[in-house]
Amino acid sequence: MRGGHKSTSIEDLVTESEKLASKGVKELILIAQDLTYYGLDLYKERRLSELMTKLSEVEGIEWIRIHYAFPTAFPEDVLEVIRTNPRICTYMDIPLQHISDNLLSSMRRGTTMKKTKDLIIKFRKEVPGITIRTSLIVGYPGETEKEFQELLDFVEESKFDRLGVFTYSHEENTHAFNLKDDVPMEVKHQRAEEVMDLQSSISYELNQKRIGETFKVIFDRKEGDYFIGRTEFDSPDVDNEVIVNAKDFYVRLGDFVNIRITKADHYDLYGDVVS
Repeated sequence: MRGGHKSTSIEDLVTESEKLASKGVKELILIAQDLTYYGLDLYKERRLSELMTKLSEVEGIEWIRIHYAFPTAFPEDVLEVIRTNPRICTYMDIPLQHISDNLLSSMRRGTTMKKTKDLIIKFRKEVPGITIRTSLIVGYPGETEKEFQELLDFVEESKFDRLGVFTYSHEENTHAFNLKDDVPMEVKHQRAEEVMDLQSSISYELNQKRIGETFKVIFDRKEGDYFIGRTEFDSPDVDNEVIVNAKDFYVRLGDFVNIRITKADHYDLYGDVVS
């Protein structure tokens, strides 16, 4: 997403949410070029927390999750809403891109390694149990082996719950297009694979800790003999899923059911219905 920021009014978003809820929608996902900017153009102040609160009051909406909130100038009142409002998913998607100070500066991210690490610590302190999703870029112009190792060390240290990685693409009409695309494509793919191999191990370790726990799960679809759903810690299409044998019970798609986790692998959880 590119271009200037433009906020839709709280009133219009509430009205749209009410229409969706009347059609049976139970989950809202807030997404923008940068959600933390919400309200600055329209109200001359950041109002993401107010928007979240107003949307949570819409009858029929049970889950609201945040996607794509930049780490720069993150509004702290958002964390309080996540912690205290039961309809706001304990989930944060924050695109960090990298951890090297040199590359963060080149990317014009407006943050540093220390500020980024401090923010992650703050998230976990202010909202215990929060699931953090991030996205990273490897192969950005000028990324050295040392800077890539810094990124790997950061992933290992931070143990993100959810993570995606992209290889840098040299696109016109971007600031980075003026830089030399000096990381070979083979190296880009190799680095992406290394990051995801590490994340796979982290995800497996975290998922094993879920065994024996019970979660509220929304079911999105049925595949063969299985119903496929998600916990509040998972966004559709990109995150972990919960798999339950359809022979054991029946559920209408879009319904919530309490599921006890009995097995876990790298990216999926398996469970039984809690009667």
